[in-house]
Amino acid sequence: MTAPDIFETTEDRVLGGRLTLRQPKRGHRFGHDAILLAAATPASGGETAVEFGAGVGAAGLALAHRVPGLHVVLAEIDPGLAQLARDNAARNGMADRVRAVACDVTAPGLAARLGVAPASVDAVLMNPPFNDAARQNVSPDAARRRAHVGDAATLPRWVAAAAGLLRPRGTLTLIWRADGLDAVHAALSGAFGDLGLREVYPGPGRPAIRVLARAVKGAAAVTAALPGLTLAGEDGRPSEAAEAVLRHGVALI
Repeated sequence: MTAPDIFETTEDRVLGGRLTLRQPKRGHRFGHDAILLAAATPASGGETAVEFGAGVGAAGLALAHRVPGLHVVLAEIDPGLAQLARDNAARNGMADRVRAVACDVTAPGLAARLGVAPASVDAVLMNPPFNDAARQNVSPDAARRRAHVGDAATLPRWVAAAAGLLRPRGTLTLIWRADGLDAVHAALSGAFGDLGLREVYPGPGRPAIRVLARAVKGAAAVTAALPGLTLAGEDGRPSEAAEAVLRHGVALI
């Protein structure tokens, strides 16, 4: 069964039309977070990156588009979305170096299921479910709820899984709620250090809504604040910096 048989889909262009992605018309749909995550992930040609919770592959494919020669594995728990991610890799001419695997990233034997050796991956990027059902309204759509709603154990479990895949000095990049920095610090403590934090603001003078965190496996426990990114100007139009990242694929590293 192909992805179009499973979902009613739309075809959407991202990165100023550089990528064309099919995604479900209803339920979980990618947004700015995926492109910001890709932009904040350091990688080089010839390396291997794994995206956790890839959905239809927006972040991993945006990263692969930015870094020629990078090999990417898209890990997604929903088989239908994984098939869409596989189709999107082919649609954008990257099937030779981007693979999609339907799996739970917190289940045992992850490296084998992804076809990589333990402690060998250069970069992991993730957008874990970060909404708390006890604090926020959750979607009645089951797929959207699974993609967006987690509990206190979700982030530590995803980070532990990433630590098992990454080589020494490999990099983990994640996007999280800006009001959840304590959870980020707690999850990364121990296995990761050299933490860089970049806040994302919806507009001038407004509180941050997201934080992009980048950490290095086995590095010293130090933290640095990176320059923030403001998505819109006073007039509500996208800022020049946001346009550079979201439309032109400029890196945030």
